[in-house]
Amino acid sequence: MSQNTEGPVSNEGNGPLTAYANFVIRQRWWLIVLTVVAALGVISGARFIGFDNDYRVFFSDQNPHLQAFDQQQKTYTKNDNILFVITPKHGDVFAPDVLSAVEEATRQAWLLPYALRVDSVTNFQYSQATEDDLVVADLVSNPASLSASELSEIKRVALSEPFIVNQLLSENADVTAVNITFQMPQASLDEVPAAVEAVRALKTEIESAYPVTVHLSGVVMLSNAFFESSMQDMASLIPLMYLVIIITMMLLLRSFGATFATVLVILFSMLTAMGAAGWAGLKLTPPSSAATTIIMTLAVADSIHFLVTMFAGMRKGMSRHDAIRYSMRLNFGPIFLTSLTTAVGFLSMNFSDTPPFHDLGNITAFGVVMAFIFSISFLPALMAVLPVKAQMSESRVGKWMDACGDFVIRRRRVVFAVSALIAVGLVAAVPLNQFDDDFVGYFDESVQFRTDTDYVNENLTGIYQIQYSLPAGEDYGVSTPAFLRDTQNFVEWFRSQPEVVHVNSFTDTFKRINKNMHGDNDAFYRLPEDKELAAQYLLLYELSLPEGLDLNNQMDIGKSATQVIVTLKDMPSSKLAAVSARGEAWLKQNTAMESYGVGPAVMFAHISETNMRSMLLGTFIAILVISLLITLALSNVRLGVLSLIPNLLPLGAAFGAWGLLVGEVNVAVTMVTGMALGIVVDDSVHFLSKYLRARREQGLDREGAVRYAFSSVGVAIIVTSIILVAGFLILAQSSFGMNADMGLLTAITIVVALFADFLLLPILLIKLDAKEYKLPESKQVTLPNTSTDTANAKQENSYA
Repeated sequence: MSQNTEGPVSNEGNGPLTAYANFVIRQRWWLIVLTVVAALGVISGARFIGFDNDYRVFFSDQNPHLQAFDQQQKTYTKNDNILFVITPKHGDVFAPDVLSAVEEATRQAWLLPYALRVDSVTNFQYSQATEDDLVVADLVSNPASLSASELSEIKRVALSEPFIVNQLLSENADVTAVNITFQMPQASLDEVPAAVEAVRALKTEIESAYPVTVHLSGVVMLSNAFFESSMQDMASLIPLMYLVIIITMMLLLRSFGATFATVLVILFSMLTAMGAAGWAGLKLTPPSSAATTIIMTLAVADSIHFLVTMFAGMRKGMSRHDAIRYSMRLNFGPIFLTSLTTAVGFLSMNFSDTPPFHDLGNITAFGVVMAFIFSISFLPALMAVLPVKAQMSESRVGKWMDACGDFVIRRRRVVFAVSALIAVGLVAAVPLNQFDDDFVGYFDESVQFRTDTDYVNENLTGIYQIQYSLPAGEDYGVSTPAFLRDTQNFVEWFRSQPEVVHVNSFTDTFKRINKNMHGDNDAFYRLPEDKELAAQYLLLYELSLPEGLDLNNQMDIGKSATQVIVTLKDMPSSKLAAVSARGEAWLKQNTAMESYGVGPAVMFAHISETNMRSMLLGTFIAILVISLLITLALSNVRLGVLSLIPNLLPLGAAFGAWGLLVGEVNVAVTMVTGMALGIVVDDSVHFLSKYLRARREQGLDREGAVRYAFSSVGVAIIVTSIILVAGFLILAQSSFGMNADMGLLTAITIVVALFADFLLLPILLIKLDAKEYKLPESKQVTLPNTSTDTANAKQENSYA
């Protein structure tokens, strides 16, 4: 006999939710058509989305470290660079064929898009005296024609130059580099990819023509690695995410129609969020590109809760349309509340000092709202059309939930003691976390940028730099002997620090010019002691420099300040920040100058701690808002306060577990507090709403209500948790550490929240919910038997 899908309206509930459900069922075809048309209209905004791959997007315009860095970039030549590292296959840089490769790479590098300056061993501007003249010329010219003795002399000179060694040439002269500085106009979003593509083409050309291998590193390559890793995630992880969700739903729902409908809800939720971002003019960044994956996982929860209850109603003998009404009455409030609290949790990410995380929070919050709208309109309308049937057998997971509820009630003292002990232990491990960031370490070893940069760190120089602008106090003050001595002392002090690989300062050039102007006498390799003489030397040298190799990278236009660039070994950001602060302190104590150490590495070194402080504030405010919403929705202050425990404990316990497993809190990890808060609230709200329904509408005691909650919503919580954890574990497989860390810690938080909702929350309800609930008059005819009602509720665990 065919199932009656148009049967009479169920007598259970005649309020506004039933009226709304009737409207959805009557107007189902119009709702489906209007939803698709409206969704496509919003989705069309996705064509305006671009991808911003500049590392500066991680810092707000008000960030003091970015402001100081930008100011210094305006004063001197920018340091956005690609380090084109050349390694001879036979081990000697100063062989004619290798120097020819360096010379060719240098010449071609000037032709690259947006190239501003090119420095290498071959075009190093070496000065020497010829009688009374100062001659400045390339250190190497036409290397193929040089004799062995000439090459030996060039090698000796190169290894004696502080500017070259450990920056453009290794101490063993077995690795060299061409440093290409770029001036990106920031007029389009493809500038970095265009520069990188051209450099990679040059690498291929040089490697095919000469006996060398080339590695690429530098700030521009870093920015491009952010972009490429995010694009790779979107191309690989999202399809895998779809596959996992579809397979999981098919296995758990056992209904093709329900799975198909849920996939449509996911698609519309995700794509409308991206479309809205496009209409709002947002640009995707590595963090915000993860919004699609997060929305996919969150959109499942609303659909699962609705479908589980609908199929449970059908198994009770309801027609499909009555089951839709039944599910709407039971789930509209909890789904609305969980969507609202989840959105609040993600919106709290606007307290971050990192703009991409503002976008991640806002895009995801919009997607959560759209998922709610689709799940209470489009989904029921679609289910009223699709020919789905409910399997009559109870699911194995449903039986487990019943057994779990009985076990927690019977063994509540032991369960509470063990759970509380584990929770306290994990929370106590939170101080094991340290604020650290390593933007090279964001990429695993499958990423070419990571392996190339590791090679550069091990064989040539460091990638981390700190830039200091030392003010002389007056125009042409850089020639003042006292200023030069202070600068030189600062340089020598930094060179003595164990973390330092190289220090670039014009004082080394001043000493060489002074030596040149005294007949290349080594005794005069020192700073000039007369200001006028030093100024003349500086002018003479500057006039001798070719176009493109001026002093703008070392001095400002008025010669009133000079830049000292300190290159460091690979190290955690906390140590890098300490080195920067140490340099600032030394200047204050030993000179009359003050200078702020700047650079991308310094900015990343400070942002984790800044983010954690701002996110803690945002999370605290979100907790207050969410608690207020739960209290108002449940109309129970005691339970509203009680809900804080299963909502906050997972965050603390998860960070404790992170401290034991990893111990490093970077920019991505600091974001999890606001993001995970919105997610973990979902389970506790659904559990509490079913618990209260049992007490208020069915007159059950505390234990009976807990059993009813396990029976009626336990399976849906398990299913959504499995899908959420699977989704975030897929994100954790990203080669981009920012996404991977965020995905792993969020998955840990969801697992901890599941245990808190199933092991701690029920016991707390039994212990602390002493309020007596009065049944409505329509329900006071006969008090239901606890076991009987629970048996009926068990059917809500079996579905599709």
